Amino acid sequence: MKHRSTRDVVEDLRAGGLLIEVTDAVDPNLEIAEIQRRVYANGGPAILFTNPTGCRFPMASNLFASLDQARYLFRETLESVRRLIEVKLDPSAVPKRPFRYAGVPLTAVRMLPKFVRSAPVAAGRCSLADLPQLKCWPRDGGAFVTLPQVLSEDPTEPGNLMKINLGMYRVQLSGNDYSDQEVGLHYQIHRGIGVHHQQAIKLQKPLRVAVTVGGCPAMTLAAVMPLPEGLTELTFAGALAGRRIGLLRGNHAPVYRDADFAIVGSIDPDVTKREGPFGDHLGYYSLEHPFPVMKVDHVWHRKGAIWPLTVVGRPPQEDTTFGQLIHELTDPIIPTVIPGVKAVHAVDAAGVHPLLLAIGSERYMPYLKESAPQELLTQANAILGNGQLSLAKYLMIADDRSDSLDIHDIEAFLGFVLQRVDWKRDLHFHTQTTIDTLDYTGTGFNKGSKVVIAAAGPPRRTLPHELPAELRLPEGFQDPRVVMPGVLAIESKSFDGTTGRADMLRFCQHYQPDDPINAFPLITIVDDSDFAARSLSNWLWTTFTRSNPATDLSGIGAETIAKHFGCRGSVVIDARFKPWQAPPVIEDPETVAKVDARAARGGALAKYL
Repeated sequence: MKHRSTRDVVEDLRAGGLLIEVTDAVDPNLEIAEIQRRVYANGGPAILFTNPTGCRFPMASNLFASLDQARYLFRETLESVRRLIEVKLDPSAVPKRPFRYAGVPLTAVRMLPKFVRSAPVAAGRCSLADLPQLKCWPRDGGAFVTLPQVLSEDPTEPGNLMKINLGMYRVQLSGNDYSDQEVGLHYQIHRGIGVHHQQAIKLQKPLRVAVTVGGCPAMTLAAVMPLPEGLTELTFAGALAGRRIGLLRGNHAPVYRDADFAIVGSIDPDVTKREGPFGDHLGYYSLEHPFPVMKVDHVWHRKGAIWPLTVVGRPPQEDTTFGQLIHELTDPIIPTVIPGVKAVHAVDAAGVHPLLLAIGSERYMPYLKESAPQELLTQANAILGNGQLSLAKYLMIADDRSDSLDIHDIEAFLGFVLQRVDWKRDLHFHTQTTIDTLDYTGTGFNKGSKVVIAAAGPPRRTLPHELPAELRLPEGFQDPRVVMPGVLAIESKSFDGTTGRADMLRFCQHYQPDDPINAFPLITIVDDSDFAARSLSNWLWTTFTRSNPATDLSGIGAETIAKHFGCRGSVVIDARFKPWQAPPVIEDPETVAKVDARAARGGALAKYL
């Protein structure tokens, strides 16, 4: 089924037994989000809320409940997109298997967007206040659009379809200092709309923007696709939708014709207002900061419109499915984009950008017996210079000559690296650089550091599974736990702004490089070692969302030689929560009790609550 609206999506999921309809009143203020989080965590299907309080539009969540459900939605086009990718990778495959690739030209044609004269989305009008006022976490600054499709065009080339940018940038509907005709538009570094905004500043003219919601789910996925700069996301959306994406032309930004809703207006390039806080996908709040303001000219909606939504927070959440599907489609392309790199994986459990894994290859000098990373470092620099991959904070890259390493098996990958890494040589820092806007571990807004950990050659150590019997901890450190072979979590008192760094220095200086603790190549200092060691997911989230490599990574037997930092013993990461970091998202107790009561009443939804 080639969906044209969210109602089409809902009915398709209903026909497939992948939808629960909730007809009694449910509050968009915290309650819907609490329900969505529980249903997703318990493997539930999509949800249609037909009676959200204070709103005349139905709301739908969990449309991408699982990878299987996402494949179901794209079942008519996913294979054709895969074949298009195969042809891109190897054009010579077409004459070898002409029947397999017979439909590729038609798919390519469908990739091209087009302008249209009329659009279902413009059938009705409403105000911003009429839209669903979804609030997901208690400390959120107001209501937000959580599945927006933000369209902007190049101010220097209006009407050029190939210069239209589609992105998913957070939109704040209410709260803070916004009037009833303004919304906050939060976009981060390395986003295509920033190029258009910069051009508008140079021209000193407003940047026309359209925020659409709903329509074909291909638009939602395309909005988060990491496509090369200069290639409009609308081309990918067309291929996945099975039809050319139609855009309504007028005295406004291009508007997606099949959307359920459209907020149409413009950004004064010199004006910002406070946006946030917002409970975000790292599992913490992104705090209040100045961001562009969109002055709203029109709010449109189609007949029978349904408002699709998602909820983000500590992974995994529904947006995890987006990442899985994107990996499935783009993994085969990686070697063609970055020579020598076989695979790249942004680790969802660590918040995506904080931890990036890569499999590279040492190809150029196979005759050398030296196993030190060489070409891996060139490949690491290429990765960190590539679009959103450049936001990675920790990049671990390994040379796997046996081609047996599965990059999606996180524990196996970490074990492979820790068996081979030489801490004296294989840590490579980038200081005073950019990090994810949502990451507050650094030295300021968008400011932080990165480290490349490169591993090559045969194993140099066996990773221990148990604590050494003679382990002695310095005062203030306790409860050591083995997270996985080779990795320790040790608890310490809360980070103190005065003594925190000194505590880490004291810990490292307590040991000599030949001390038994060094059998564990990686040690993490945490607030709660029981929590961190309870699951690999807990450890990944704690370690990589609470540390800044340049300031929080140290080591036993540390030394700096020719400006290169290394250590002769274990690497130690301070993964304690720091006073300047953003607070973690925590559910509202009253809302939790409210949903608990809903579960106790029974019904189709109850088993997922």
